[in-house]
Amino acid sequence: MNYNRLEELLQLLKDIPDSGKRDRILQLCLNTAADSIDETILQDIIGNDNNQSKNQTVFLKFTKKELSKMPIRFRKELIINDRLVRCRKRISGRKTINYEIRYRRHGYNIAVSSNDLEKAKDKFIEALKTADSGETKSTVPVTFHEFATYYFENFRIKKVAKETYSGDMGRYKNHILPHFGSKPLKKITASDCQTLLDKYVEKGMGKTADEIHSLLNCIFKMAIAHNLIMQNPLAIVVHSEHERTHGKALTKQEELKLLEGLKGTRYLIPFAVALYTGMRPNEYKTAKIQGDFIIAVNSKRKNKKVEYKRIPISPMLKPYLEGVTELDFPYVESMRTHMNEQVKGHKIYDMRTTFYTRCRECGVADAARDEFMGHSSGALANAYTDLSDEYLLKEIQKLKY
Repeated sequence: MNYNRLEELLQLLKDIPDSGKRDRILQLCLNTAADSIDETILQDIIGNDNNQSKNQTVFLKFTKKELSKMPIRFRKELIINDRLVRCRKRISGRKTINYEIRYRRHGYNIAVSSNDLEKAKDKFIEALKTADSGETKSTVPVTFHEFATYYFENFRIKKVAKETYSGDMGRYKNHILPHFGSKPLKKITASDCQTLLDKYVEKGMGKTADEIHSLLNCIFKMAIAHNLIMQNPLAIVVHSEHERTHGKALTKQEELKLLEGLKGTRYLIPFAVALYTGMRPNEYKTAKIQGDFIIAVNSKRKNKKVEYKRIPISPMLKPYLEGVTELDFPYVESMRTHMNEQVKGHKIYDMRTTFYTRCRECGVADAARDEFMGHSSGALANAYTDLSDEYLLKEIQKLKY
């Protein structure tokens, strides 16, 4: 190490009162010391601690000669970072160490590895050259709308149910896209997000604000995972989830009023089925009669596998299905209109709440009730529980009032 030069610089620090000049001299001291550090010594300091785990993250320092072989754009970046690059060091055998050098910035995702450190560095330099030629530049978009589209089409579609995905896309296009457009992800601030959420809260659309917040959070977390942004803009946004109102069960008198009011119309059977099976509105179109059961696709299963829920025909529903072999549900919007005409103040989803309530009041076992509702009992219970038709038919007989 050039101790004389370093000593001169340190002496200057004591004599110069100007803080700006002192900072520049201090930087020269650091650079002088860094230029003199041998690569092997650096590795000994940060990568060879026997008390660390077998897999370590260390920092490699490239020499000026190695730096000169790199493309200019990468060379400048590495100079700013004092020529240090993150490296994963793994024990890959009894006497073998594997080095993986990675560069994940500005849309690039470069990774090379070798059991020989010098070869790994050579590979890394070649990979930088290839990236500079444009051959390996990441295709992940860096603007909001383009990245959000990339997230929806490659990740979210695999994670949520088809109906949920469709709803999410509608919310994104109607509420989020007009606000952010194709703004660069790095330029989106917490203030931008706060403004959007506040707009919907002030309109009294708390549920919509919650949904926007949830979707934005997913998009920004995915952007962080792709190294496009460092922090989530929502982290300092002030947002409280609005208090949601759950469905309200119909009284027994309202049940009778609803069904009596629909006598002689095509709506009577669909409403009776909805009321006495507890199906979700988006499941009506898949409902079929199969022996003593009504079956329908469970819309809350997130995987691609189609899963049917089985709801036995209860004593309450049976009279309405005499001689009926096929179910013909009208459009849900049309059912909502008729629901409001017959029992004002109730939503169509309230029929699901009513079925759940009546099952509890009549003493239907929890396991059977959850099966009827299409609820998940948890991974363990789902794996080891397979309720028989006989058991379900026995439990549904309790639903009589």
